[in-house]
Amino acid sequence: MRIDSHQHFWKYHPVKDAWINEDMKVIQRDFLPADLLPLLEAKFMDGCISVQADQSEEETHFLLQLAKENDFIKGVVGWIDLRAENLEARLEYFSKFKKLKGFRHIVQGEPEVDFLLREDFCNGISKLAKYNFTYDLLILPKHLPYATALAKRFPQQSFVIDHLAKPDFKQIDFAVWEKEIRAIAACPNVMCKVSGLVTEADWNNWIKSDFTFCLDVVTEAFGMDRLLFGSDWPVSLLAASYVESCDIVEHYFSKFSNEEQDKFWGGNAIAFYHL
Repeated sequence: MRIDSHQHFWKYHPVKDAWINEDMKVIQRDFLPADLLPLLEAKFMDGCISVQADQSEEETHFLLQLAKENDFIKGVVGWIDLRAENLEARLEYFSKFKKLKGFRHIVQGEPEVDFLLREDFCNGISKLAKYNFTYDLLILPKHLPYATALAKRFPQQSFVIDHLAKPDFKQIDFAVWEKEIRAIAACPNVMCKVSGLVTEADWNNWIKSDFTFCLDVVTEAFGMDRLLFGSDWPVSLLAASYVESCDIVEHYFSKFSNEEQDKFWGGNAIAFYHL
């Protein structure tokens, strides 16, 4: 089974979705399952994981409703306030939704670089494993040392890094990123999504070889048992079509065995998200 482990849906609203600025007009519209399904089918994808883009429980319910209506949405990564006093009750409630696989917080937007280690946030993370929920790390390279500390603090919690932790392909200065991504890869409870590559590159002038070094690093550091394919559609449309985003990693991983490619394109996502 081939799984796109990272994509988004939204009904565009200029206030709620203020992060979609004027440079991103191509994604200033609704993106719903009917838009994605033919793209998945064209690349022989069997399903996807839909990931939150708005930090509200309404967003979680919105994605769960779409998943209920569309069988190809195999799982949802929603949002919940991990710092809330009533968190246990909310987790108990959400544990009843079979397609809800885990949660994510937009840590990259938080002013505190060590946000991941806040005691109230860590308290929330400590409760996820009880309900078999995963956690997606949406972070920048500067957050990696704190993410590593978090993963070590909670070795029973399953984590996955979104978008390789966003190395800056425009500056081509990967020294700090490489050091820290190798450090977190030493944590066996952390996996990594090969997703969102083109959005961190020059949107108009990227070429496939721009991504080779970082793909070499994560492949060596995590191994083929801990890498997942994700498109980051429709955000990826800022720089590439769905087919082009797939082609980058298809080209890179074509040299690996069929067994390793099967893990990357779906097996690892199935195992991580308990599909």
